[in-house]
Amino acid sequence: MSNFFGCYTVMVTPFSEDGSKVDYSALRKCVDWQIDNGVPGLIPLGSTGEFLSVTEDERREIVKTVVEQADGRAAVLAGTADEWTEKSVRFSLEAQDLGADGVMVIPPYYSSPTDDELVEHYRQIGDAINIPIMVYNNPNTSNVDLSPQLLGRLSELNNVDYVKESSGDVTRVREIDRLSEGRMIVFSGYHAFDSFLVGAKGYVSVCGNIVPKLSADLYRLVIEESDVAAGRELYHSLLPLLDAISGDLYVSATKTAMGMVGMPVGPPRMPRLPVPQEHGLKIQAVLDELGVLAARAA
Repeated sequence: MSNFFGCYTVMVTPFSEDGSKVDYSALRKCVDWQIDNGVPGLIPLGSTGEFLSVTEDERREIVKTVVEQADGRAAVLAGTADEWTEKSVRFSLEAQDLGADGVMVIPPYYSSPTDDELVEHYRQIGDAINIPIMVYNNPNTSNVDLSPQLLGRLSELNNVDYVKESSGDVTRVREIDRLSEGRMIVFSGYHAFDSFLVGAKGYVSVCGNIVPKLSADLYRLVIEESDVAAGRELYHSLLPLLDAISGDLYVSATKTAMGMVGMPVGPPRMPRLPVPQEHGLKIQAVLDELGVLAARAA
């Protein structure tokens, strides 16, 4: 099993100004910027990467670009989710062939599969590849809640070694570890600081797109240096940003913020719209308070 840990950035997908094409040059710049700021892992084609809004050819080229640009300097886990198991298997095999270090797979959305169906879904993916799977539990977006009990079952499958836990219930970190008998490593999707304190080994970070160094520093302070007080202070300073880019506008808000810190990535694809002006001003005020705007301008 590969050893993934730390704050991984779930990357946005840069588009041209009219949204018609993926901006691969901007994507390469984003990869380098992340790595230069100490981010140990990158996750293209997650929810933040608008994975449902790209073609299969674009999907393949996005994974290829991130893997090539990272060039072993950071782990790359490609999002390979689909409603149809056969396509998720195919996307996962493709990611493996392109050199990804792992895959992240949210459960089939919309259809509300049973626990037995979910086990079979992940079984087929795990049996098809030989790189680690990070299961993604986000009941707010997938309409499926992977309970700690179910994750314990999934941890017995081939290559199902990690979970991004985004239910918002921090106590699940402990329960997943207990019920999987330590086989499944937890990355938090929300409440990173609190999750670290109860055993999470990583954080899948949206704000890492905007403030990669601060995101990476959170793990360094709390886990590597055991400086809980400094980690708490940093996390509290990040909370206004996390609030400003959360909710229904999170993709648009994240892309808006990236432009403000000097890393423009174009607009989201429809049906998403750019953030309203009032929300953009809120994001700008938060970034100014963090000192990020001045830091990037310098």
